[in-house]
Amino acid sequence: MTPKQLQERKSRILKLNRALKKLFPNAGTELKFKTPWQFLVAVQLSAQCTDKRVNIVTKELFKKYKGLKDYLDADPKEFERMIHSCTFSNNKTRNILAAAKYLHEKHRGKLPKTIGEMVKIPGVGRKTANVILNDLYEIADGITVDTHVIRFVQRFDLSDHRDAVKIERDLMKTLPKKEWPHFSHRVVFYGRYMAPARTHDNSRDPLIKIYPPAAKKFRV
Repeated sequence: MTPKQLQERKSRILKLNRALKKLFPNAGTELKFKTPWQFLVAVQLSAQCTDKRVNIVTKELFKKYKGLKDYLDADPKEFERMIHSCTFSNNKTRNILAAAKYLHEKHRGKLPKTIGEMVKIPGVGRKTANVILNDLYEIADGITVDTHVIRFVQRFDLSDHRDAVKIERDLMKTLPKKEWPHFSHRVVFYGRYMAPARTHDNSRDPLIKIYPPAAKKFRV
């Protein structure tokens, strides 16, 4: 990113973020949970799966497995059966049960509050760690970059990259830190409810006025 591009993108992302705030002032996670541990489980289940499906699964799952100890004693086959309708249920079962054991042994059952410690938890990468820290504690160690954010960044020319880690670095350079915890949720809502990847009518999309070339980009 050249110095000129950096300044242009800083200006653009501030305008886009202001518009997103007006469109989705209450944007936040749509996953349902009651405890930090349940949120971690729900976020892990949501990988390559819709939040709607996860909420259906966790409604029964959280009744059976109420606390961390229940996961320590869980039978893997029974657990996988309960989450089977989520994608990659075998991997998710292994990671979630291993995460419960790790947190019990290393952190007395509590979630750590730094990226460096979070990514040591089985099944937790940088994206999941950012989600947990941002949503539970509003700790801004980074910016969550999922498929919605990647598509948004490419549509509105906010980075030259397609890799999530490199995109996150560019966003951290252009977006004020106080906006990090909320920016991704606004972008997700924008992608879900206003600007899906398929061709659509964007005549009422205020973000297009900020960056007109985005009108021709849907699936990128």
